[in-house]
Amino acid sequence: MTASTQAAAPASMLTSAEQRSAARQLTLAMLALGLLGLGLVWRWLAPEQGSVSQLLLGVASLLVAVPVMRSAWFSLRYPSLHGITDQLIALAMLGAWATGDLLTAALLPIIMIFGHVLEERSVIGSQEAIDALGRLTRSLARRVQADGSVLEVDNASLKAGDRVEVRAGDRVPADGLVISGQASLDTAPITGESVPLEASVGMQVFGGAINLDGLLRLQVTRTGEESTLGKVIALMQSAERAKPPITRLLERYAGSYLVLVLLLAAVTWFITNDAQAMLAVLVAACPCALVLSAPATAIAGIAVAARHGILIRSSAFLEELADLTSLVVDKTGTLTFGTLRLQAIDSPLDDQRGMLSLAASLGSASSHPVSRALAGLVPQEAQWPLSDIHERQGLGVVARTAEGEAALGRPELFAQLQITTGPVPGHDGPIAGLALNGEFLGWLLLADSVKPEAHQALEELRELGLGRQLLLTGDRQSVADSLALEVGISDVEAQALPEDKLKRVLGEIDKGFRPMVVGDGINDSLALKAGVVGVAMGAGGADIALASADVVLIGSDLRRLGTCVRLSRECRRTLQVNVIIGLGWTLAIVAFAAFGWLGVAGAMIAALLHNLSTLLVLGNAGRLLRFQEPLLKL
Repeated sequence: MTASTQAAAPASMLTSAEQRSAARQLTLAMLALGLLGLGLVWRWLAPEQGSVSQLLLGVASLLVAVPVMRSAWFSLRYPSLHGITDQLIALAMLGAWATGDLLTAALLPIIMIFGHVLEERSVIGSQEAIDALGRLTRSLARRVQADGSVLEVDNASLKAGDRVEVRAGDRVPADGLVISGQASLDTAPITGESVPLEASVGMQVFGGAINLDGLLRLQVTRTGEESTLGKVIALMQSAERAKPPITRLLERYAGSYLVLVLLLAAVTWFITNDAQAMLAVLVAACPCALVLSAPATAIAGIAVAARHGILIRSSAFLEELADLTSLVVDKTGTLTFGTLRLQAIDSPLDDQRGMLSLAASLGSASSHPVSRALAGLVPQEAQWPLSDIHERQGLGVVARTAEGEAALGRPELFAQLQITTGPVPGHDGPIAGLALNGEFLGWLLLADSVKPEAHQALEELRELGLGRQLLLTGDRQSVADSLALEVGISDVEAQALPEDKLKRVLGEIDKGFRPMVVGDGINDSLALKAGVVGVAMGAGGADIALASADVVLIGSDLRRLGTCVRLSRECRRTLQVNVIIGLGWTLAIVAFAAFGWLGVAGAMIAALLHNLSTLLVLGNAGRLLRFQEPLLKL
């Protein structure tokens, strides 16, 4: 990485060695500036001793010449856009030496070095965001030993399966499953959600969240790079290293651009015979502002997205989001929670709370998904004591209580037990009956419930231009139609296999649409990869879906889809302004320099104007950091 690249590139791309090199350059520049000032003062106080003044200016120029020439040589071996700036500054310095203008030879690189330092410490701040996230991954953990004692350890030593205790005020040390306790968790650093998450038994929680109250015991599921926070950091770093398409386009013509600048400088020298005008052209043509326009915008956008719980793998996808025209969305785990929940109780009894307590007690004694869903209806301490438990495979569970034999299960179970039931209600989902001491109590109707924000999120996408929306699911047609009606989608394809989903997405593209594909399961991975932009649900999403997606919603809040599109369009507008600043300003300075309108100190004025344009680009990109999504309401 060249000297100017070190300074002009985002701070997150600088290694510690490169940062030390930039610091040395700044030290040399400050020392050279002191000698230059002393030389000018000497020239003013003792004009008859011009040789002493020239000597001081010469030493000042030599001090900054070493890093400038080294950078120019490095850029010849490893061509890059920033390398053009190194080469042009080196040529301008050599030209100043050749014409005996030691003041320009010293001041020109000093101005550029100070400009690069300002760029390095610009408002982008992506490194600070990554560093802050990195600090969340390291903390102390209270590991519960086999004998029940608690030992404080570094969370890096935790392994999947370990049990940890998280007290109020502690940071959750790793991704885990809550096995006991209840608490409010601040998940804003990971998901961008300002409302605390109410964690209870059976819930998955993210490492890095802060326990605001209560006491939790967790079973560790993922640590280190495999944890949610580890993946967040990896995605941010990967996104920063990616080059936007416009940058790749500029790099393709970098060599031609350098030749064009040299020809223009030669023509200026030939016509005007003015060395300052020629040097000014070389300096004015440095393309830093134009080169930084795309990366600065992209990195600011990626940093803002991460702040809102949105991980974008590459700046290319940040651009693609602005032009989407349709939506292809999965059902289970995307529009719905992906877990069974009690939807209704069909019972003539008034004491439905007692029914729930009995159903939860019997559900805790079974491993069936329906039973597990019922087991969480009431706290464990409020459940009935059971004995003589018998699970009947595929039918339900029977156990003895203090009030007699209790049964929970399918209609066929009660037929076997010779218990008379009421008519089985029509329902698109699992149904469980409940009986106690030979008396049928009622039916429990379960379903995968729709996320409360789903309708609002899809309506918002329609307002943003994604009016064509398709629900693509492997579920039954009746279930899919019911959900589509609830969330406002008219186009439905049910009972779709992974290859069917892929074909439908490719068909959308063939028709000229640009689909956003949203899903969370293994069966969505092909479709996610095929879409113009694939978006995966980060909370509970399958690993292969996360790997196939271009964008990951860490908190799985569907309203963030609209945030993605709005942020992308804001980034595009910012990029357009930055390109105008970078290109228009550069052309204007070159024209002024070529006609000699920058005066006798043309090269130094060109350097100052060049740095000003770079800071304008960075400042405009920095405005993105103030981007806020509309107030989210359910």
